[in-house]
Amino acid sequence: MSVYDQLIGQSHLIETLSAAVKAAASGEESQEMTHAWIFTGPPGSGRSSAAIAFAQALVCKENGCGTCNECITAKSGAHPDIEILKSEGLSIKIDEIRELLTRTAWAPSMGGWRVVVMEDADRLTESAANALLKAIEEPGLRTVWLLCAPTLHDILPTIRSRCRHIQLHTPSNSDVAQFLISKHQIAPKMADFAARVSQGHIGRARHLATNEEVRNRRSAILSIPSQLNSVASAYAAAAKLVDLANAESDAISEALDEKEYEELSTALGKGGGKALKELEKEQKSRATRITRDTLDGALLDLATYYRDVMMIQAGNTDSLINAELADQIIKTAENTQSQKTLAKMDAIMSARDNLQRNGAPLLVMEALMCELIK
Repeated sequence: MSVYDQLIGQSHLIETLSAAVKAAASGEESQEMTHAWIFTGPPGSGRSSAAIAFAQALVCKENGCGTCNECITAKSGAHPDIEILKSEGLSIKIDEIRELLTRTAWAPSMGGWRVVVMEDADRLTESAANALLKAIEEPGLRTVWLLCAPTLHDILPTIRSRCRHIQLHTPSNSDVAQFLISKHQIAPKMADFAARVSQGHIGRARHLATNEEVRNRRSAILSIPSQLNSVASAYAAAAKLVDLANAESDAISEALDEKEYEELSTALGKGGGKALKELEKEQKSRATRITRDTLDGALLDLATYYRDVMMIQAGNTDSLINAELADQIIKTAENTQSQKTLAKMDAIMSARDNLQRNGAPLLVMEALMCELIK
């Protein structure tokens, strides 16, 4: 067993990280090991998992056995020498970075390294990024920074110039399916389906394979193109998408919000009014992010539908993502020109950009649905 077992289809990456861990354990200066790393890759490729696995290996006496107390506590976020910064809100603010820098200034208490994993470095505000830059420019003697982002361009140029870059690839469908079968005991047929429709997104494949509600929600989203025949139907479809996203956001947020509020109220008592208001603000930001992420996933599902339509129009029927909807997709392809299909895919990508730029979800969805009926 190894901490790298969870990295799917990333053999090139494992070699690099293993060499760095060995160099770090030797205590000698080496080009294999450096104080700052950037892990990039498409959503679902496992960049955060790779960074956490690297952190586990650095504090493990066996260089990443995966079974010792150091590896287990590191993975769960309980290891005293590892900081895992997960951004649940829309951005990472300078106050969070300042608190983090205070903690990382301490010497390692157990292992030989103090490791900081930042899962969403692309969400740093400008002031937060500048504060982080100073820490990376003047690193602690035994501190390692592991930053995760979709692409290098999402990171401040002055930060990325001081980091070693690790690029993850999208795992193949067969690798994802095998992972679901071996690690989660998913039936082969379901594993193949989840891997195919998730297109290499490991987390999404796992949710699809294990949660019937997620599969039903995806089916509802993919039924939308066949229902778009008027402006009224477009507005109804937009409302349906936003309602689905809000329902998922509420389901995830409610339990977390109540627990966090109770814990903070108990800890601070009557004098915690300001802190409670700040918590409510953070919770609202988290709910907004969940809604946007859910809508973005829905738009990607719609994009796979029109991608399949394009494949049919190009004469290729062997590589459909949504093979279960082949009859419906063929009908759409026969009644639509390929230029219009391409325009619809462009409209979906534009809608994703508008959501990322804080566009009002309902307005963005209504505009998109009106484009899809053309």
